[in-house]
Amino acid sequence: MTLVEKLHESSAYILSLIGEEKVDIAIVLGSGLGDLADSLDEAVAIPYKDIPHFPVSTVPGHKGRLVCGRLEGRRVLCMQGRFHYYEGWSMQEVVYPVQTFHVMGIDKLFLTNAAGCVNTAWGQGNLMLITDHIKLMGDSPLRGQNPDELGPRFFDMSSTWDKDAQAVARAAADKVGVTLREGTYMLFGGPQFETPAEVRLARILGADAVGMSTVPEAIAASHMGLRTLGISCLTNMAAGILDQKLNHEEVLETGERVKGAFTALVREIVRTWM
Repeated sequence: MTLVEKLHESSAYILSLIGEEKVDIAIVLGSGLGDLADSLDEAVAIPYKDIPHFPVSTVPGHKGRLVCGRLEGRRVLCMQGRFHYYEGWSMQEVVYPVQTFHVMGIDKLFLTNAAGCVNTAWGQGNLMLITDHIKLMGDSPLRGQNPDELGPRFFDMSSTWDKDAQAVARAAADKVGVTLREGTYMLFGGPQFETPAEVRLARILGADAVGMSTVPEAIAASHMGLRTLGISCLTNMAAGILDQKLNHEEVLETGERVKGAFTALVREIVRTWM
């Protein structure tokens, strides 16, 4: 079975459960941020394990299901938990859900994540609008055959992060009174946190945050022409900035602490992103 055939099979299964009405926005909820999906109206939840050809997330803080429903009057499809390269999935498997969304007819993608803060002028608990990214890992989610249905073999990445969507996010932050930093996100493979030397390198290269996700999905979305918005919850200071060890529990705890501000911002963005 080809990739495109698998995508159509996955898409058909999801649509058979949620109905054919257009989904306005697909939202990927990162570590510790998954509770938003529990507040959807008219919600339909689908475990990943039930969807043909879908991977299954294994990370604490990721429930591992799709939830479709209404948020601020808009129809959204939320991923409660994403797939990471460090779990053993290939890059192609990591982006499989985003490719499925495209086949379903969804044209707006909202990516969120928990990230380490590299910018020493900021602190943990901030939210950061992703305006660009850095990926020095050799692997690409688009390596291998290129199905024409998904996009061109070679394509420009300069508009990966949608400028109009960024304007919507800025206005939404002003409306709900949330401070929204802006910066560049740098991808590392994980699962180990970055070393202090790697964090220094990231800062020299212009990164404001580091993390283990999001960029593969953004590449696949750009390939398919989806309008993509990204927001990082800066859950910890990256290695070497503070004299303390990093741990995943801190990521989840900070995500819980900023949940109110994050939820208010996401709701306003969903309401106004047309």
